[in-house]
Amino acid sequence: MNSEKKNVFWLGMTSLLTDISSEMVMSLLPLFLIDLGASRTMVGFIEGMAEATASIFKAVSGWISDRLQARKGLVVIGYTLSTIVKPFIALANTWYQVLAVRFLDRIGKGVRYAPRDALIADSVGESERGRAFGLQSGMDTAGAVLGTLFASGLLFLFARNTNMSVLSQYRTIFWLSVIPGILSVLTVAIFVKDVVATGFEKKEIKAKPAFLDRGFRNFLIVSAVFELSNFSYAIFILRAKNLGVILALIPIIYLVYNIIYSALSHPLGRVSDRIGKKQVLFAGYLISALMCFGFAFAVSPLHAWILFIIYGVAMAITQTAPRALLADLVSPEVRGTAYGVYYTLIGLVALPTSAIAGFLWDSFNPQAAFLYGAAAAVAAAIMLLLFVPAKVKLTTR
Repeated sequence: MNSEKKNVFWLGMTSLLTDISSEMVMSLLPLFLIDLGASRTMVGFIEGMAEATASIFKAVSGWISDRLQARKGLVVIGYTLSTIVKPFIALANTWYQVLAVRFLDRIGKGVRYAPRDALIADSVGESERGRAFGLQSGMDTAGAVLGTLFASGLLFLFARNTNMSVLSQYRTIFWLSVIPGILSVLTVAIFVKDVVATGFEKKEIKAKPAFLDRGFRNFLIVSAVFELSNFSYAIFILRAKNLGVILALIPIIYLVYNIIYSALSHPLGRVSDRIGKKQVLFAGYLISALMCFGFAFAVSPLHAWILFIIYGVAMAITQTAPRALLADLVSPEVRGTAYGVYYTLIGLVALPTSAIAGFLWDSFNPQAAFLYGAAAAVAAAIMLLLFVPAKVKLTTR
């Protein structure tokens, strides 16, 4: 394996360790917030605000990485910031204190995301991008599986062997999450290298800004429409509880989702390399619509378990294929900027998305929230098919 392809593995390992840390927190955070007195609308607002914060920094960091043609430093800074601040959720006594920590954590995510994805795309050729992003996404989600297992196992041990309150159990797990976070920072700092994009020489390509290309603009619009259906995992967890899944099994149902997501990301990425990234993404949008429709009319805990499996399939596609397709729509020297613009847009759309879903649930019923999601996913699928090219040819001198 050459040094460039090793980058994909080590960035995947960094994501794995980071997600162990993150999911020790995030698999419990909606329940922690509810216990602190937050409403479902507020839970959705916090997650939307957190992602919108990250989005602002994604565009800036992506642009900087293009100007410097050096992406690793920004990736290291982003992972370091998130690792430092995330455990301080354990000190929160109100929802707005959680919001403040999530704000700082998402700045770290914003700083690292676009340079990281551009570095992955730079490290492999066009015919390998689906599997590269699939590998990174699969390892990332494997970390989520392990983090959720650790959280569930620790809750079980605390309940059987201590007299800690539920909130104290949550807080202890949040503090322990710092350990894999530190390991993730060390991994990216030591093993990941900056590279020049495969097949890219500046003198050969006459680039125009990515956001001026019609194919890329259409891709952004379609991505934004789909994001209206892609509300936070917190809403799905609350729906599982609403359907009767017992509290002790909530981390496990989230674990099932993450196992499916992790196991399928790489093979589905390979499929997208063979049959086309656009075609696979279209299927992912339709599966997501089906999943939302199912959540709208589910009536039992069994339905929740089945739908969380479908949720994992949908996410394995919709969180991997767009990133690989984007790299085919822009030239290498503006790739960091393009990823930054993409993440900024979908993050800004995410700001109201989860809050709208929570509001529809609180004001009407869960059916209203999930039917809204299904409609947006169907609209995105139709627009993708009609308006987004499979690839844009670069203009050479």
